[in-house]
Amino acid sequence: MSVPAVVVAAPSSGSGKTTVATGLMGALRRAGHRVAPFKVGPDFIDPGYHALATGRPGRNLDPVLVGEHLIGPLFLHGSHGCDVAVIEGVMGLFDGRIDPHAVGVARGSTAQVAGLLGAPVVLVVDARGQSQSVGALLHGFSTFDDSLRIAGVILNRVGSPRHEEVLRQACEHAGVQVLGAIPRADELSIPSRHLGLVTAVEYGAMADRAVAAMTDLVTRHVDLAAVIAAAAGHVGGAAWDPVVAEPAGRGAVIAMAAGRAFSFGYPEHRELLCATGAEVVDFDPLIDPLPDGTGAVVLPGGFPEQFTGELSANATVRQQIRDLARTGGPIHAECAGLTYLVDDLDGAPMCGVLAGSATFTPRLTLGYRDAVATSDSALHAAGSRAVGHEFHRTAVEFARDYAPAWVFRAGSTSSAMRNVSDGAVLDGVHAAYLHTHAAAHPAAATRFAAAAVESSATRAASKLGG
Repeated sequence: MSVPAVVVAAPSSGSGKTTVATGLMGALRRAGHRVAPFKVGPDFIDPGYHALATGRPGRNLDPVLVGEHLIGPLFLHGSHGCDVAVIEGVMGLFDGRIDPHAVGVARGSTAQVAGLLGAPVVLVVDARGQSQSVGALLHGFSTFDDSLRIAGVILNRVGSPRHEEVLRQACEHAGVQVLGAIPRADELSIPSRHLGLVTAVEYGAMADRAVAAMTDLVTRHVDLAAVIAAAAGHVGGAAWDPVVAEPAGRGAVIAMAAGRAFSFGYPEHRELLCATGAEVVDFDPLIDPLPDGTGAVVLPGGFPEQFTGELSANATVRQQIRDLARTGGPIHAECAGLTYLVDDLDGAPMCGVLAGSATFTPRLTLGYRDAVATSDSALHAAGSRAVGHEFHRTAVEFARDYAPAWVFRAGSTSSAMRNVSDGAVLDGVHAAYLHTHAAAHPAAATRFAAAAVESSATRAASKLGG
């Protein structure tokens, strides 16, 4: 039997889903439950707060990136050993990938994930400026899709006891159970920047205090027993198992960038690499050298544009990464990792592995992409296909021609769609803006780990020969 779950959704972004979902995770854990945390979609920031609230890795469930068939197995994998799961939705309940040809529930939407898991929805409604009309809103969301069950509503940002009374009457009229009423608490706001909230790892001790405050708030104002009673789900089959990646990396050391500048990654990526037999070791490019014996490097996404001075000041690791690349060592860089590999970022010297410059821009590039690998690399064979996600405000201009890592179609309308080349492949380097989910491409982990073994052997032989 699968772990019972609730999906925390909202009519729209900005309703307080993250505060309520994170606080609910923390409150249930405080009450003695083993809570599995999940986030719908490609978000890297919210899972960091979920992890603080539950003491477990925050995981993503994204049908667009991994396919519908993996949602159940990934849920079973991430909820193993738990007695309840809380899944934070994305945007509005029915919002997903925009596709003019799609029929039915939008792909990647919270509604789709709730349906795939058979989990009930707890709707978070921002009560500011709402009165009796909240009943009409709840009626609409409750009847829009007969396959979904709205288990109840948590009224957020309630202004006064009288306001709560009126709202509860409207919810009762709509036939929707009120699971909680949370007063306005502006002190819980988490700092944000151009890509959303400040990451938990950057916020540091303040993130712990913010999560504790969210937990306190939900504990006081939400009926936890009613939430547990509503939790349900019916996920069959086997859990996802990282051992699908072949043991091709035995003996290799793979250095994975972490810390404040590089915190965007899915935990399944590490699990797959470890399952190949490789040793995955974290290092912080702001302060650390590469771990001893490094045969490959993973540079995930993050916010290097916030730390250009510190990244540039660590000349030792920049030189080590440059040396690894020059000997053909495999380097997998996504988004922030790409901007770290070029000559400079906003004028600050970076690794110089790829000739070119990265700059911070006012333009947000955002969306799913159907991508094709154009050449063989340490990750993919030419012709391999992937669905990825772009999310950045930087731009890279190369100073020489490289084989692109990916090619995809992008544009705001069907008439404006154009072919886009993303990133670069150079010897063992695969660097691109596109974020992919490793669970959808286990063969890439095997290929990368095997390249790490070969790189380590080559470097060891070179030292002996020298």
